[in-house]
Amino acid sequence: MLLLPLLLEATLLRLASGSHHPFYNGFYYNHIMNDKGKGQEKVVYFNGAKLVVETSKDPIYSSSGANVTLPCHYHYEPNLEAKRKIRIKWSKLRDDYTKEQDVLVAIGKTYMAFGDFQGRTHLRQAGRREASLVISDVRLQDDGKYRCEVIDGLEDESDVVDLRLQGIVFPYQPPRGQYRLNFHEAERVCQEQGAVLATFNQLFQAWSEGLDWCNAGWLADGTVQYPIRLPRKPCGGLHLAPGIRSYGPRHRHLHRFDAFCFSSALRGEVFYLDHPAGMTLEEAKQSCQDAGAEIAQVGQLYSAWKFLGLDRCDAGWLADGSVRYPITKPRANCGPAEPGVRSFGFPSKGRFGVFCYKER
Repeated sequence: MLLLPLLLEATLLRLASGSHHPFYNGFYYNHIMNDKGKGQEKVVYFNGAKLVVETSKDPIYSSSGANVTLPCHYHYEPNLEAKRKIRIKWSKLRDDYTKEQDVLVAIGKTYMAFGDFQGRTHLRQAGRREASLVISDVRLQDDGKYRCEVIDGLEDESDVVDLRLQGIVFPYQPPRGQYRLNFHEAERVCQEQGAVLATFNQLFQAWSEGLDWCNAGWLADGTVQYPIRLPRKPCGGLHLAPGIRSYGPRHRHLHRFDAFCFSSALRGEVFYLDHPAGMTLEEAKQSCQDAGAEIAQVGQLYSAWKFLGLDRCDAGWLADGSVRYPITKPRANCGPAEPGVRSFGFPSKGRFGVFCYKER
């Protein structure tokens, strides 16, 4: 009768690890788990107490370039003192929870960060049983859900917190025209404009704030969608309620659409330069350089319009060769009656002013 429990225990450990290690969950639980270091493993028993991990139920808001703390605390029910070193693991989730990106792991005061998080993440353990994650120099790609996982022996519990960047979603078409981008090209053009592909949550937030756009565009998860506030025949029909129209996942190489890009707050300023006779695109780039700046990207202009209130009723060149101007206070001869960034497209010739960007 003793053989059956032993076989069951060995089977469970093997299933949990997926390898020849006794247990795997981002850490290898062998000698280090028992803190003996003598080459002998010993049985770890559950202590009867429940491990509870808690993060913020509300989203944590930040912006590009800022520092942010994702709170995480743990305790036991009933209360007891941990007899082993606690393992902490932070990971970043996809919106559908199907894939995780390692962010940081820690044992005691020793920790290791991974990938783009190296050099700008650490644990804050100021309080008792605190495992909060500090992210410095927040980047656009950091937006999303994070899992705080606490491991005490074979006890393993976690909770999820949502980091949301304050930003703006804008639709983007390349100079070649409508529906010319596959998924990978859409990723690239957004990055070239100081932005990233928007997530569904970011697009939904933009829609709730008034974004209405009848051209379908790629999102970060590989789906193609578009936001409609005012239903109309060419945009899904009159019979559909306002909302986000979805084409679902598309082939990332073969199918072609526009892009929805996401940009956050700026670390610098966008300003306008003019010349009595106007400037060509190359002359505009040189003028920005002469002013100790660089020609602004589309994402920077949108961010300056939303977060800094940039209002200029003069068209100016941008880095992608487009000509645009931002309006926060609509008025005569400055476009439609709603605030927004107006576009003259990609003129092959012509002379305009220029929007420049300079970091503080």
